[in-house]
Amino acid sequence: MMKAPSHIDTARLTLVRPDHGDAAEMFERYASDPEVTHFLGWPRHRVVADTEAFLAFSASEWERWPAGPYLIRSRADGRLLGSTGLGFESSERAITGYVLAKDAWGHGYATEALTAIKDVARDVGVVHLYALCHPDHRASWRVLEKCGFVRGTAAAQQVEFPNLVPGRLQDVLRYEAVLSR
Repeated sequence: MMKAPSHIDTARLTLVRPDHGDAAEMFERYASDPEVTHFLGWPRHRVVADTEAFLAFSASEWERWPAGPYLIRSRADGRLLGSTGLGFESSERAITGYVLAKDAWGHGYATEALTAIKDVARDVGVVHLYALCHPDHRASWRVLEKCGFVRGTAAAQQVEFPNLVPGRLQDVLRYEAVLSR
């Protein structure tokens, strides 16, 4: 299985594999922000230890699979903008997503980062890439559609959005991209 690069440059962004030293910056920039994490499928981080636990998970994903989470940084000044990445279910099927700090919203960074992640997925052999999106999160729909994902027509899937209504399953939109080799 081919490993993905741990560093990817796009026109305006650098995607890098996170390490333990990134915890405080991730926590401050986006992981603890209630507005940023509102529609996410993981609970908002309450303490830096939550972010450190995510980084341990990230390291294990990178060990087990060809890729894992990436941080999104500005190429211009190195500022942390958010994160994205791949979560593997098998060597050919993975989920993706993204989160951006509030001051990074509306600049096209999600589209640029997700386009790069699609390329990484294809390069490491992923054929079926998908993302889940809360039905009310229209900005995310648009990003996914701009990046060539198509809304699935299968029966409604439900997941928990722990920052909206903890412990309750809610409908979710599933977007899919079939990647050719």
